[in-house]
Amino acid sequence: MSKAVDAIKAELGDDWVPRIYQDRVRSDRTRAYELEIAVRENLATIQYTLLGIELKVGRRRFSCPELATARYLRVFARIGARKFAIPYDISQISAIADELETGWHRSLLMLEKKNGSRTSLIRAMRDEITAIGPGEPMPLFDRETRQKTKSEKVKE
Repeated sequence: MSKAVDAIKAELGDDWVPRIYQDRVRSDRTRAYELEIAVRENLATIQYTLLGIELKVGRRRFSCPELATARYLRVFARIGARKFAIPYDISQISAIADELETGWHRSLLMLEKKNGSRTSLIRAMRDEITAIGPGEPMPLFDRETRQKTKSEKVKE
């Protein structure tokens, strides 16, 4: 990593996109997600169509269930991360998308001040997210449930 990227990462602290991903996303129950995009910086836009919301990356379009998911996916598409995790609890996606977008924009603003390489910054983010990994395709539901035995059912 370059000195500018190291300085940005240190200055952002908890707002560094890979740290948000590790602390807020991967620490909870998630499912793996894959975007078929180029592994580089991409222009990603959210489009409102008659059929719903889509994320457009290059010439590819990805259907999204709601705006929060589209915003969440857009951050990873911009970075060029193909495989990553998405929170299983959809009520968390909006808040995490806010944090990721804020971290993304703050990174770019700091990059302008430091006169660093945009490519180096994005590559550093992508490499860290790839190292953290996408996790399992589906979350594990390993919580024990109490099953009633036949004698307990008869007593009722």
